[in-house]
Amino acid sequence: MRGLSIVSKPSAHNSRNTSDIPAMGARPAELEDWLNARLYHPLSARLAAVLSRTPVTPNMVSVTGGLSVLLAAYLYTREAGLVWPVLGLIVHMAWHVIDGADGDLARMTGRASELGEIVDGASDYASHFILYFAVGFTFGSELFGPALAPLGGFIIVTAGFARIPQSAFYETQRRQYQAWVYGKPWLRASHNGAVRNGVFSISARTYLALSNSLACGGERVDAVLEALPPNDQEEARALIREAMIPLLQRQSVLSSNYRTLVFGAAMIAGVPALIVVFELIALTVVLILYKRQTSAAIAALINQLSAIRDR
Repeated sequence: MRGLSIVSKPSAHNSRNTSDIPAMGARPAELEDWLNARLYHPLSARLAAVLSRTPVTPNMVSVTGGLSVLLAAYLYTREAGLVWPVLGLIVHMAWHVIDGADGDLARMTGRASELGEIVDGASDYASHFILYFAVGFTFGSELFGPALAPLGGFIIVTAGFARIPQSAFYETQRRQYQAWVYGKPWLRASHNGAVRNGVFSISARTYLALSNSLACGGERVDAVLEALPPNDQEEARALIREAMIPLLQRQSVLSSNYRTLVFGAAMIAGVPALIVVFELIALTVVLILYKRQTSAAIAALINQLSAIRDR
């Protein structure tokens, strides 16, 4: 997703020299898993560099990413055989490249916006909802037999809905970390009514409500950092890195990268139950455990940062 592609007013903890900001689309190396670091993000950067010389806008790229997921849905639900699901997986993986390119293009061309982040998220979630609905409708009978095909389809679609809090948690932890350590703005910090009316305003408020519910106390870290004097900022950032990096690296299992691979493997194997086991059951348990761990880590971090503020 486009992620940190928006502009907000400076604050005490994000007024940093731009040389401190990680290169290549503001993606810190310490948070990159092997798929992003070696495959998706390098390809995204190259695609964005090519598109930056054309009239194509970041929002066009976001919509194209959504369309690629719909194409994957079509391929996954074609007739039996290995060719179609393999092609579906390839197209689904290509979505990750396109999904990273919109943010890279926005930063390269200075067209980052609050609206763009919402368009990006809406394209991703809407297209994946259709993907899960299509697979559930087509392969629902594979779970419990033809007589219970509607129930099987419903459970597969429910697995698709489960990805919403999982993805939101994953994105929220990384975005607030980058805001704290690198001073990169994001929607929670920057939303100031620029998108005032209509569906985009509703989308922004809905996203913020979900994100805040999964922030694990991150808003309190925001407040403590705002109150720290400039001389203590570097010490605070070091504490944050020490506390958060191990947690965030483990949380990569909640990223879309592995969900896509498991989804494709399930379609190739002809066992859609794998989607349910992995996404609805396993990742939900992982989300609960990581949310508890992160809440405890952030609570301890707040105490450390408060001690710096109060000394």
